[in-house]
Amino acid sequence: MDINPNNPQRQLDEQILEQVRRLFDLVRAGETEQLKRLFAMGLVPNLLDGQGNSLLMLAIYHGHVETAEVILQHGGDPALINDRGQSPLAAAAFKGDTRCLQLLLDYGADVDTRPSGGKTALMYAAMFDRVAIVKQLVELGANRDLIDDKGMTAQQLAAAMGAHEAGLAIENHLRH
Repeated sequence: MDINPNNPQRQLDEQILEQVRRLFDLVRAGETEQLKRLFAMGLVPNLLDGQGNSLLMLAIYHGHVETAEVILQHGGDPALINDRGQSPLAAAAFKGDTRCLQLLLDYGADVDTRPSGGKTALMYAAMFDRVAIVKQLVELGANRDLIDDKGMTAQQLAAAMGAHEAGLAIENHLRH
């Protein structure tokens, strides 16, 4: 390993790394037009950052629905799971963003996407009392009976987190 700071390869690697950082910052900031230009030049849509977050995950997490749509139009994968076991759909649910959630579903995200034993979008929505998201997911057929790695359903997670309204929304839908 060459630690010489004057090594041309090391300097090139650092320049490339800085460009990648700027790319992820563009997505976080919702710079859709710049991103479109990069896709036109051949940008790969499913790049991951150091935490396994895709460009799509970052756009969704920061609520940039237009940016997320451009990424999806260029082949962004709505099912990519990050290093914390979260999908873009789970990020939209956590944030309570109905527009991003619907966009992902429109582009083929599975309403029950989750890593093995992990949490679904419904579980995240329930835990954080995102009632509108809970209702949206349940109406779209989210499986309320799935369990996470601790054996808990969305309704049980809502109760454990004190998310009473979300728990009621799930319970009321079970009665209908």
